[in-house]
Amino acid sequence: MAALNVRSVKTVAENPNLTHIPPMYAFQTLSRSVDQKISGDGAGEDEDPIPIIDLSLLTSGAHDQRSAVMQDLGNSCQEKGYFMVINHGIDEGLMNKMIDSCSQFFDLEQEEKRQYEGKHTLDPISYGTSVDASVTEVFFWRDYLRVLVHPEFHSPTKPSGFSEVLAEFTKAVRRVVRDLLGGISESLGLDSCYIDRAMDLESSLQLFGVNLYPPCPQPELAMGLPPHTDHGLLTVLMQNAVNGLQVQHKGKWVDANIISGALFVNIGDHLEVLTNGKYKSVVHRAVVNNKSTRISIAMPHGPSLDTVVSPAAELLENGCPRANYTGMKYKDYLEIQHKSKLRGKTRLDLLKI
Repeated sequence: MAALNVRSVKTVAENPNLTHIPPMYAFQTLSRSVDQKISGDGAGEDEDPIPIIDLSLLTSGAHDQRSAVMQDLGNSCQEKGYFMVINHGIDEGLMNKMIDSCSQFFDLEQEEKRQYEGKHTLDPISYGTSVDASVTEVFFWRDYLRVLVHPEFHSPTKPSGFSEVLAEFTKAVRRVVRDLLGGISESLGLDSCYIDRAMDLESSLQLFGVNLYPPCPQPELAMGLPPHTDHGLLTVLMQNAVNGLQVQHKGKWVDANIISGALFVNIGDHLEVLTNGKYKSVVHRAVVNNKSTRISIAMPHGPSLDTVVSPAAELLENGCPRANYTGMKYKDYLEIQHKSKLRGKTRLDLLKI
C-alpha cells in the first residue's frame, strides 16, 4: 500500500459518522495483561511516582544541592530510566508556541503536508501516518512530522513562523540535554565533559518528532505507538495538556502524568550501551483516548552519526568485569532500525555480547 494513498488519522477521526475504528487500526495482538489501567488517568502514580530533577540546582546550585541532584539523577537513570525536568530554563511561552505551531501544521491541507512525505529515518523532513504506511499491517492511531534539526537545521516552510519557533526551541532543548548529560557523566564517576567529548555532541544528531493523536472512538482497540525503546542517548518529550505516554517499570505500565511546564526525559539505547547496561533504555508506548487530541513532541538526541558507540573504557576499568555490548557506528544502527518493524521493542539484542 503506497503511503500517498493512505488517509491521515486526522482525516479518519474527523468523519462525523465515525463510531468504530476501521479494521486496519484494530491492534488485535495488543496485550494489556500487565496493565493497571489504560485510560491515562494516573495508573500507579501513587505507588511509583516519576522522579523530578531540578535542572537549576544541577547547573547553578550550591555544592550540596548539586551533589544531591546529581545523585537523584543517577538513581533515576539506573532504577527507572526516566524522569521529569523542572526549572530547565526554557520559556513557557516558547513551549506553548511550539505546540501551537505543530497544531497549525497538522491543520494544513493534506496536499500541503504531502510534499513532506519521507521514506527514511534520516530524511530531512518526513510527514506521514502510523509508522511506515507502505508496509504496516496494523496502523497506529497517529500522524507525525519528523524533522532533522541538528547538526543541520531543516524545517517545513509552512505554517508561517514555524521555522523560527522550531529553531529557537530545539536550540534550547539541546542545551538542556548537554547539561543533563554532563550531570549523568559525573553520576557515573566520569568527568562532566566525558559524554560530550566521547559522543561528539557538537555534531550530535537531534531529531524533532511531533505526533498527533486524535480522539479515537474505540481507544481500547487502537494504539498510538506500540511498546518500543528509542535510539540515541536521551529523548526529551513535551506535550499539550493531554496525557497518553506510558513507561514500563517492574513489569507494569506507569502513566507519565507530566507536570505542566516540565519536560519528560527517557534513556535511549545508546546511553545503555555507553554505560555497559548500568543505565537502561526504557520501554514505553503511547495510548489514545476518546475525548481529546493529544500532541506530543519527542526529540531523540544521539551522538554524531559517525560515532562508534561502545561501553566506556573508563567504566570497564572501574570494576565492570567485561563489555556487555559490541560497538557499532550510530548511523549503522539507525539503518538497521529503519529496516526492521517496530515490534521487537528494541534492537539492542544485536549489540549484546
